[in-house]
Amino acid sequence: MNILIADSDPVVRQALEMDVLSLGHACLVAGNGLEAWELFQSHECDVIISDWMMPGLTGVELCERVRANPRTCYTFFVLLSAAGDQRHYAASMEAGADDCMSKPLDRDYLRLRLITAQRVTSLHRQLAVQTRELIELNRRLFEEGRTDPLTRLRNRLSLRDDVAVLEDRVRRYGHVYALGMCDIDFYKKYNDTYGHQAGDEVLARVARTLDTESRDGDLVYRYGGEEFLVILPEQSTKTAWIALNRMRLAIQAHAIEHGESPFQRITISVGIAGMASGKPKSFAELLAEADHALYLAKSAGRNTIVIFDEQVHCLDGSSTGTPA
Repeated sequence: MNILIADSDPVVRQALEMDVLSLGHACLVAGNGLEAWELFQSHECDVIISDWMMPGLTGVELCERVRANPRTCYTFFVLLSAAGDQRHYAASMEAGADDCMSKPLDRDYLRLRLITAQRVTSLHRQLAVQTRELIELNRRLFEEGRTDPLTRLRNRLSLRDDVAVLEDRVRRYGHVYALGMCDIDFYKKYNDTYGHQAGDEVLARVARTLDTESRDGDLVYRYGGEEFLVILPEQSTKTAWIALNRMRLAIQAHAIEHGESPFQRITISVGIAGMASGKPKSFAELLAEADHALYLAKSAGRNTIVIFDEQVHCLDGSSTGTPA
Protein backbone atom coordinates (compact mmCIF):
# COMPACT_ATOMS: atom_id res chain seq x y z
CA MET A 1 0.00 0.00 0.00
CA ASN A 2 0.96 3.66 -0.36
CA ILE A 3 1.12 5.14 3.13
CA LEU A 4 1.42 8.83 3.97
CA ILE A 5 2.94 9.65 7.38
CA ALA A 6 2.32 13.10 8.84
CA ASP A 7 4.07 14.02 12.09
CA SER A 8 5.91 17.13 13.20
CA ASP A 9 8.25 15.12 15.46
CA PRO A 10 11.21 13.99 13.29
CA VAL A 11 12.05 11.10 15.61
CA VAL A 12 8.52 9.68 15.56
CA ARG A 13 8.31 10.32 11.81
CA GLN A 14 11.53 8.47 11.08
CA ALA A 15 10.61 5.52 13.32
CA LEU A 16 7.20 5.21 11.64
CA GLU A 17 8.76 5.40 8.19
CA MET A 18 11.22 2.59 9.02
CA ASP A 19 8.41 0.39 10.37
CA VAL A 20 6.19 0.98 7.33
CA LEU A 21 9.01 0.25 4.90
CA SER A 22 10.02 -2.89 6.83
CA LEU A 23 6.42 -4.13 6.52
CA GLY A 24 6.67 -3.92 2.73
CA HIS A 25 4.72 -0.73 2.04
CA ALA A 26 5.63 2.41 0.10
CA CYS A 27 5.94 5.55 2.15
CA LEU A 28 5.54 9.33 1.87
CA VAL A 29 6.41 11.62 4.79
CA ALA A 30 5.25 15.10 5.77
CA GLY A 31 6.41 17.30 8.64
CA ASN A 32 3.09 19.13 9.11
CA GLY A 33 -0.57 19.01 8.16
CA LEU A 34 -0.38 21.41 5.21
CA GLU A 35 2.51 19.48 3.67
CA ALA A 36 0.54 16.26 4.13
CA TRP A 37 -2.50 17.81 2.44
CA GLU A 38 -0.40 18.82 -0.58
CA LEU A 39 1.05 15.31 -0.85
CA PHE A 40 -2.43 13.79 -0.61
CA GLN A 41 -3.63 15.97 -3.49
CA SER A 42 -0.77 14.94 -5.77
CA HIS A 43 -0.34 11.25 -4.84
CA GLU A 44 -2.53 8.18 -4.48
CA CYS A 45 -2.63 7.34 -0.78
CA ASP A 46 -4.17 4.14 0.56
CA VAL A 47 -3.49 5.00 4.20
CA ILE A 48 -2.72 8.21 6.10
CA ILE A 49 -1.14 7.98 9.54
CA SER A 50 -1.30 11.43 11.09
CA ASP A 51 -0.35 12.89 14.45
CA TRP A 52 -3.19 14.57 16.34
CA MET A 53 -1.37 17.88 16.92
CA MET A 54 0.60 19.47 14.07
CA PRO A 55 1.35 23.08 13.07
CA GLY A 56 -0.64 24.65 10.26
CA LEU A 57 -3.26 21.92 10.04
CA THR A 58 -4.09 19.51 12.83
CA GLY A 59 -4.62 15.80 12.25
CA VAL A 60 -8.36 16.17 12.78
CA GLU A 61 -8.52 19.06 10.29
CA LEU A 62 -6.48 17.05 7.79
CA CYS A 63 -8.87 14.12 8.21
CA GLU A 64 -11.88 16.37 7.63
CA ARG A 65 -10.33 17.74 4.44
CA VAL A 66 -9.59 14.26 3.14
CA ARG A 67 -13.16 13.12 3.81
CA ALA A 68 -14.54 16.26 2.13
CA ASN A 69 -12.52 15.50 -1.01
CA PRO A 70 -13.07 11.80 -1.69
CA ARG A 71 -10.92 9.96 -4.21
CA THR A 72 -11.83 7.10 -6.51
CA CYS A 73 -10.14 4.77 -4.02
CA TYR A 74 -10.91 5.03 -0.33
CA THR A 75 -8.18 6.37 1.99
CA PHE A 76 -7.92 4.67 5.39
CA PHE A 77 -7.16 7.36 8.00
CA VAL A 78 -5.36 6.71 11.30
CA LEU A 79 -4.90 9.39 13.93
CA LEU A 80 -2.09 9.15 16.52
CA SER A 81 -2.88 10.29 20.04
CA ALA A 82 -1.13 10.53 23.37
CA ALA A 83 -1.49 7.32 25.35
CA GLY A 84 -4.65 7.01 27.40
CA ASP A 85 -6.44 10.12 26.05
CA GLN A 86 -9.92 8.62 25.42
CA ARG A 87 -11.33 11.97 24.31
CA HIS A 88 -9.20 11.79 21.18
CA TYR A 89 -10.67 8.41 20.22
CA ALA A 90 -14.23 9.74 20.04
CA ALA A 91 -13.20 12.96 18.29
CA SER A 92 -11.17 10.96 15.75
CA MET A 93 -14.16 8.86 14.74
CA GLU A 94 -16.42 11.91 14.55
CA ALA A 95 -13.91 13.57 12.20
CA GLY A 96 -14.06 10.57 9.86
CA ALA A 97 -11.00 8.61 10.97
CA ASP A 98 -11.02 4.83 10.69
CA ASP A 99 -8.73 4.17 13.62
CA CYS A 100 -6.94 5.89 16.47
CA MET A 101 -3.67 4.59 17.90
CA SER A 102 -1.64 5.65 20.90
CA LYS A 103 1.99 6.67 20.80
CA PRO A 104 4.53 5.23 21.00
CA LEU A 105 3.53 2.71 18.34
CA ASP A 106 4.31 -0.95 18.62
CA ARG A 107 5.49 -2.37 15.26
CA ASP A 108 3.51 -5.60 15.57
CA TYR A 109 0.36 -3.73 16.49
CA LEU A 110 0.95 -1.39 13.54
CA ARG A 111 1.27 -4.44 11.26
CA LEU A 112 -2.11 -5.75 12.45
CA ARG A 113 -3.80 -2.35 11.94
CA LEU A 114 -2.35 -2.10 8.42
CA ILE A 115 -3.75 -5.56 7.60
CA THR A 116 -7.16 -4.22 8.60
CA ALA A 117 -6.55 -1.11 6.50
CA GLN A 118 -5.63 -3.23 3.49
CA ARG A 119 -8.82 -5.26 3.79
CA VAL A 120 -10.97 -2.14 4.15
CA THR A 121 -9.39 -0.33 1.19
CA SER A 122 -9.63 -3.50 -0.91
CA LEU A 123 -13.35 -3.77 -0.17
CA HIS A 124 -13.81 -0.11 -1.07
CA ARG A 125 -12.00 -0.67 -4.38
CA GLN A 126 -14.28 -3.59 -5.19
CA LEU A 127 -17.30 -1.48 -4.28
CA ALA A 128 -16.03 1.38 -6.48
CA VAL A 129 -15.61 -1.00 -9.43
CA GLN A 130 -19.08 -2.44 -8.89
CA THR A 131 -20.54 1.06 -8.60
CA ARG A 132 -18.93 2.11 -11.89
CA GLU A 133 -20.21 -1.05 -13.55
CA LEU A 134 -23.71 -0.40 -12.19
CA ILE A 135 -23.64 3.21 -13.39
CA GLU A 136 -22.53 2.05 -16.85
CA LEU A 137 -25.20 -0.67 -16.91
CA ASN A 138 -27.88 1.84 -15.93
CA ARG A 139 -26.65 4.21 -18.64
CA ARG A 140 -26.80 1.46 -21.25
CA LEU A 141 -30.26 0.36 -20.09
CA PHE A 142 -31.44 3.98 -20.24
CA GLU A 143 -30.11 4.34 -23.80
CA GLU A 144 -31.44 0.96 -24.93
CA GLY A 145 -34.84 1.81 -23.52
CA ARG A 146 -34.89 4.89 -25.72
CA THR A 147 -33.51 3.25 -28.86
CA ASP A 148 -35.43 1.31 -31.49
CA PRO A 149 -33.80 -2.15 -31.60
CA LEU A 150 -34.10 -2.58 -35.38
CA THR A 151 -33.12 0.83 -36.73
CA ARG A 152 -31.05 2.09 -33.75
CA LEU A 153 -32.88 5.40 -34.00
CA ARG A 154 -34.55 7.14 -31.08
CA ASN A 155 -37.93 5.65 -30.16
CA ARG A 156 -41.18 7.11 -28.82
CA LEU A 157 -39.94 7.07 -25.23
CA SER A 158 -36.98 9.19 -26.27
CA LEU A 159 -39.36 11.40 -28.26
CA ARG A 160 -41.44 12.03 -25.15
CA ASP A 161 -38.37 13.22 -23.23
CA ASP A 162 -37.08 15.38 -26.10
CA VAL A 163 -40.45 16.99 -26.75
CA ALA A 164 -40.65 18.12 -23.12
CA VAL A 165 -37.33 19.96 -23.60
CA LEU A 166 -38.41 21.44 -26.95
CA GLU A 167 -41.70 22.72 -25.63
CA ASP A 168 -39.97 24.24 -22.62
CA ARG A 169 -37.62 26.16 -24.95
CA VAL A 170 -40.56 27.34 -27.03
CA ARG A 171 -42.36 28.53 -23.91
CA ARG A 172 -39.36 30.13 -22.21
CA TYR A 173 -37.28 31.52 -25.06
CA GLY A 174 -39.57 31.66 -28.08
CA HIS A 175 -37.65 28.98 -29.97
CA VAL A 176 -39.20 27.38 -33.05
CA TYR A 177 -38.84 24.02 -34.77
CA ALA A 178 -40.23 22.06 -37.68
CA LEU A 179 -41.38 18.44 -38.01
CA GLY A 180 -41.03 16.05 -40.91
CA MET A 181 -43.19 12.92 -40.92
CA CYS A 182 -41.70 10.39 -43.35
CA ASP A 183 -43.30 7.22 -44.69
CA ILE A 184 -41.80 4.53 -46.94
CA ASP A 185 -43.90 4.34 -50.09
CA PHE A 186 -45.74 1.05 -50.74
CA TYR A 187 -43.91 -0.62 -47.86
CA LYS A 188 -46.62 -3.25 -47.27
CA LYS A 189 -46.39 -4.35 -50.91
CA TYR A 190 -42.59 -4.57 -50.52
CA ASN A 191 -42.97 -6.77 -47.44
CA ASP A 192 -45.51 -9.00 -49.18
CA THR A 193 -43.27 -9.39 -52.24
CA TYR A 194 -39.77 -9.65 -50.78
CA GLY A 195 -40.46 -10.94 -47.27
CA HIS A 196 -40.19 -9.51 -43.77
CA GLN A 197 -36.42 -9.93 -43.50
CA ALA A 198 -35.92 -7.82 -46.63
CA GLY A 199 -38.48 -5.38 -45.21
CA ASP A 200 -36.47 -5.06 -42.01
CA GLU A 201 -33.31 -4.43 -44.02
CA VAL A 202 -35.08 -1.63 -45.90
CA LEU A 203 -36.24 -0.07 -42.62
CA ALA A 204 -32.70 -0.16 -41.25
CA ARG A 205 -31.22 1.27 -44.46
CA VAL A 206 -33.74 4.10 -44.68
CA ALA A 207 -33.13 4.87 -40.99
CA ARG A 208 -29.36 5.05 -41.54
CA THR A 209 -29.84 7.38 -44.49
CA LEU A 210 -32.14 9.71 -42.58
CA ASP A 211 -29.69 9.79 -39.70
CA THR A 212 -26.63 10.28 -41.92
CA GLU A 213 -28.25 13.04 -43.97
CA SER A 214 -29.58 14.90 -40.92
CA ARG A 215 -27.73 17.92 -39.62
CA ASP A 216 -26.18 18.44 -36.21
CA GLY A 217 -29.01 19.15 -33.82
CA ASP A 218 -31.68 17.37 -35.88
CA LEU A 219 -33.43 14.48 -34.13
CA VAL A 220 -34.54 11.36 -36.02
CA TYR A 221 -37.00 8.81 -34.61
CA ARG A 222 -38.66 5.63 -35.70
CA TYR A 223 -42.21 6.68 -35.06
CA GLY A 224 -43.87 3.36 -35.81
CA GLY A 225 -43.98 0.70 -38.53
CA GLU A 226 -42.51 2.31 -41.67
CA GLU A 227 -42.94 5.86 -40.37
CA PHE A 228 -40.08 8.09 -39.25
CA LEU A 229 -40.16 11.47 -37.58
CA VAL A 230 -37.52 14.17 -38.01
CA ILE A 231 -37.42 17.17 -35.65
CA LEU A 232 -35.50 20.17 -36.97
CA PRO A 233 -34.87 22.72 -34.20
CA GLU A 234 -34.73 26.40 -35.14
CA GLN A 235 -35.85 25.64 -38.70
CA SER A 236 -38.67 27.11 -40.76
CA THR A 237 -40.79 24.92 -43.03
CA LYS A 238 -38.77 26.15 -46.02
CA THR A 239 -35.37 25.24 -44.58
CA ALA A 240 -36.87 21.98 -43.29
CA TRP A 241 -38.01 21.24 -46.85
CA ILE A 242 -34.43 21.59 -48.10
CA ALA A 243 -33.12 19.19 -45.43
CA LEU A 244 -35.87 16.60 -45.90
CA ASN A 245 -35.66 16.75 -49.68
CA ARG A 246 -31.96 15.95 -49.38
CA MET A 247 -32.92 12.89 -47.32
CA ARG A 248 -35.61 11.89 -49.82
CA LEU A 249 -33.20 12.12 -52.76
CA ALA A 250 -30.51 10.18 -50.87
CA ILE A 251 -32.94 7.31 -50.21
CA GLN A 252 -34.04 7.31 -53.82
CA ALA A 253 -30.40 7.30 -54.95
CA HIS A 254 -29.83 3.96 -53.20
CA ALA A 255 -32.01 2.47 -55.97
CA ILE A 256 -33.31 -0.32 -53.74
CA GLU A 257 -35.44 -2.38 -56.13
CA HIS A 258 -39.21 -2.29 -55.52
CA GLY A 259 -41.07 -3.93 -58.40
CA GLU A 260 -44.48 -3.14 -56.88
CA SER A 261 -43.84 0.62 -56.84
CA PRO A 262 -44.43 2.87 -59.86
CA PHE A 263 -40.98 4.31 -59.16
CA GLN A 264 -39.42 0.80 -59.28
CA ARG A 265 -37.34 1.65 -56.21
CA ILE A 266 -37.76 2.49 -52.53
CA THR A 267 -38.89 6.08 -52.01
CA ILE A 268 -40.43 8.10 -49.20
CA SER A 269 -43.21 10.64 -48.86
CA VAL A 270 -42.90 13.48 -46.35
CA GLY A 271 -45.27 15.85 -44.58
CA ILE A 272 -43.83 18.98 -42.99
CA ALA A 273 -45.26 21.27 -40.32
CA GLY A 274 -43.66 24.16 -38.48
CA MET A 275 -44.26 27.28 -36.47
CA ALA A 276 -43.58 30.94 -37.11
CA SER A 277 -41.66 33.04 -34.62
CA GLY A 278 -44.04 34.46 -32.05
CA LYS A 279 -46.74 31.96 -32.96
CA PRO A 280 -46.02 28.90 -30.80
CA LYS A 281 -47.81 25.62 -31.36
CA SER A 282 -47.88 22.52 -29.22
CA PHE A 283 -46.11 19.39 -30.37
CA ALA A 284 -49.48 17.66 -30.70
CA GLU A 285 -50.67 20.38 -33.08
CA LEU A 286 -47.51 20.18 -35.19
CA LEU A 287 -47.69 16.39 -35.29
CA ALA A 288 -51.30 16.48 -36.48
CA GLU A 289 -50.38 19.01 -39.18
CA ALA A 290 -47.37 16.98 -40.35
CA ASP A 291 -49.50 13.85 -40.44
CA HIS A 292 -52.12 15.63 -42.54
CA ALA A 293 -49.42 16.93 -44.90
CA LEU A 294 -48.11 13.36 -45.24
CA TYR A 295 -51.62 12.21 -46.16
CA LEU A 296 -51.68 14.88 -48.88
CA ALA A 297 -48.25 13.74 -50.09
CA LYS A 298 -49.52 10.19 -50.49
CA SER A 299 -52.67 11.40 -52.22
CA ALA A 300 -50.52 13.42 -54.64
CA GLY A 301 -48.75 10.27 -55.83
CA ARG A 302 -46.05 9.64 -53.21
CA ASN A 303 -42.27 10.26 -53.46
CA THR A 304 -43.45 13.74 -52.53
CA ILE A 305 -42.96 16.44 -49.92
CA VAL A 306 -45.91 18.54 -48.79
CA ILE A 307 -45.81 21.47 -46.38
CA PHE A 308 -48.93 21.86 -44.28
CA ASP A 309 -51.21 24.71 -45.38
CA GLU A 310 -48.87 26.04 -48.03
CA GLN A 311 -49.41 22.96 -50.21
CA VAL A 312 -45.90 23.40 -51.61
CA HIS A 313 -44.59 20.04 -52.73
CA CYS A 314 -42.12 18.14 -54.83
CA LEU A 315 -44.28 15.79 -56.89
CA ASP A 316 -41.75 13.35 -58.27
CA GLY A 317 -38.21 12.18 -57.86
CA SER A 318 -36.93 14.45 -60.59
CA SER A 319 -38.26 17.68 -59.00
CA THR A 320 -35.66 19.48 -56.92
CA GLY A 321 -36.90 23.06 -56.90
CA THR A 322 -37.22 24.84 -53.59
CA PRO A 323 -40.59 25.98 -52.30
CA ALA A 324 -41.61 29.53 -52.98
